[in-house]
Amino acid sequence: MKILFISHSFPPILGGIENQNFQLTKALKKTEEVIIIKNSRGKHWLPFFIPYAFLKSLFLMRKCDVCLLGSGVLAPIGFIIKIIYPKKRIYCITHALDIIFAQKNGFLAKIYAKTNIPSLKKMDKLFMVGNATIKEALKVGIDNKKCKFIPNGINKEELRKNYSRKELSLIFGKNTQDKKVILRLGRFVPHKGTSWFIDKVMPKLPENIVLIAAGGRVSRNTAGDKDDFINSEKSIIKNNLEKRVKLYPAIPQKDLKILLNTVDLVVSPNIKIPGSMEGFGINVIEAGICERVVLASNIEGLVDAIKEGKNGRLVKNKNAKAWTKEIKKIIKLDKKTLQKMGRKASKYVEKNYAWDKIAQKYIKEMK
Repeated sequence: MKILFISHSFPPILGGIENQNFQLTKALKKTEEVIIIKNSRGKHWLPFFIPYAFLKSLFLMRKCDVCLLGSGVLAPIGFIIKIIYPKKRIYCITHALDIIFAQKNGFLAKIYAKTNIPSLKKMDKLFMVGNATIKEALKVGIDNKKCKFIPNGINKEELRKNYSRKELSLIFGKNTQDKKVILRLGRFVPHKGTSWFIDKVMPKLPENIVLIAAGGRVSRNTAGDKDDFINSEKSIIKNNLEKRVKLYPAIPQKDLKILLNTVDLVVSPNIKIPGSMEGFGINVIEAGICERVVLASNIEGLVDAIKEGKNGRLVKNKNAKAWTKEIKKIIKLDKKTLQKMGRKASKYVEKNYAWDKIAQKYIKEMK
């Protein structure tokens, strides 16, 4: 099968969609022929990339069997390709924001609602990264028969490494041998719950428990989610947590891997925010493959990524008492028990979310 893959956001830009698009195409190439049109310059380049991708795709689709769009942002391109090549199959990977962005206020959201949502309805099939995304799609009138849930994947070889506690201490800035280190990994946006967790949960935890929050920041001029980094800083100052909480808005990839392989616990304390949501929760399966114990909120796409007792535990969202109780319970466990839980999580993630297996699901649906 000859696949034309179009991505509006591709590495070296860092992010969930960027990594998903890259890893999927890498896995697809093992068995299929894949031609990629990609934007590797960031969101500011989109106004130039979209017309470029459209014109190039019109030429390339003559010799391709199917077109796979990396996100709903590109749905209008797929819609026009479908008109010009009616016998070709057009598919689209659909993330949560691809649907709910139309609900936001503002000029861009209104245009999106009138162009992208109708275009998504015309695709042959939509590959949804979470069941919560399918529910949102049904609300805007997308046919359930066109929606297929395929989760994000993971590449064990790229993430699972041997690092020492000493390397973790260097990142934190002080010795962590006598500390219990919690990692919150993900963009600094409101629905990730980072500022909420710092404000409502960290003050209730023992002094020997510290937190590292790492992820990208959102530009003021970017459409979509708002930046939550400043609110996280304010929560630290408000609760005198300067010595116990460290924020890293731009962390090197190597340091990211050190964190994933050395911390004591990984949390995803997401909260519900109107107009935004977690489509899947790639960070929790990244933590799982690295044999980390994971706690995640029981909402949205996180319930697809975490299977209770197998690769983590689900905690009631925005419930500080429940979060505090679960963290204290896990931190008290001995090292052998934590390692056993971590190994169990890693085996489950590898069995169910390895990119080669996920890619075969895409191929099966497209064929």
